[in-house]
Amino acid sequence: MTRSIKSVMLHRWTNHSGAASQHRSRAVAAVVPYPNIVRHVNMKVSEIDESIAQYISMWKVLAGDRPGADLADRNGLSVCWADSPFPFWNALFVPDPISSAEVLMQRLEASAAYMRSKKHGGLLYLCEDYLSETAMSCLDAAVKEAGLDFALDIFGMAGEMLPYSPPAPRSSLEFVRVTDEAALQQYGEINAQGYGFPDESGRAGLAGSTFWKTTAYSFIGYERGEAVSTASAIVNQGQLYLALVATRPHAQRKGYGEATVRHALQAAHEATGLTRTSLHATHAGMPVYERAGYHRTTRFLTYGLAR
Repeated sequence: MTRSIKSVMLHRWTNHSGAASQHRSRAVAAVVPYPNIVRHVNMKVSEIDESIAQYISMWKVLAGDRPGADLADRNGLSVCWADSPFPFWNALFVPDPISSAEVLMQRLEASAAYMRSKKHGGLLYLCEDYLSETAMSCLDAAVKEAGLDFALDIFGMAGEMLPYSPPAPRSSLEFVRVTDEAALQQYGEINAQGYGFPDESGRAGLAGSTFWKTTAYSFIGYERGEAVSTASAIVNQGQLYLALVATRPHAQRKGYGEATVRHALQAAHEATGLTRTSLHATHAGMPVYERAGYHRTTRFLTYGLAR
């Protein structure tokens, strides 16, 4: 694996000790999530299923925004792979529950083979709650046999807290929506710095995109004229998906992340009327999102190629 996706993430965010998530349910009306997971409307769907559906369907869009992205599902995997230097856009998901050690091994081996065929590194995402006791008991050994290594935990989160009232705490930041390429390049750079990637990978991950400048409600927070923080709210499957939240390292721990999140969500709510929102967070980011009104729904175990 490249340093950008393995060693940086392992150094900063690995936390593999969380307890299994509890199932919560809510009614879903007139929304069809990812078809492999929920096959009809007006049914009960747990927030775990919702989290997987949101993740995969959103990543089909975000990875698919990059030229030449591979979105063709195969071998029991949902593929969202742009082969981009920005590693977030290189993802494999297991969309269905795994009940046996045999199926687990098949998915892991298929993922490793796929990753080895690509130029840039990425990750396989396994939902912990979709693994049976049998699959979980042999997971570590199977991962090693397949030639993969654990990378980091990612936590599904959701909330139905919009609109904010009051709209947002007072902040010293000035928020400006991303509408041109220069701002988009700054947006990518801030994300690269916030997650410990090379600046050029963040710029390359968004370069030339119309989506982030028009469809997404993408905002940059400015501190006395300096671009320091980012957040985007995107309409996805009947709710708002929060993505690419980051703050430059020197501006962190000042509340800028939460302020930018609240601004982006409130702006998107005012434009769309949507009140529910989902995201997927690192362990380090969870407290920010909890303060913004989200709660944890599930955990994804992620894996990259062993070095």
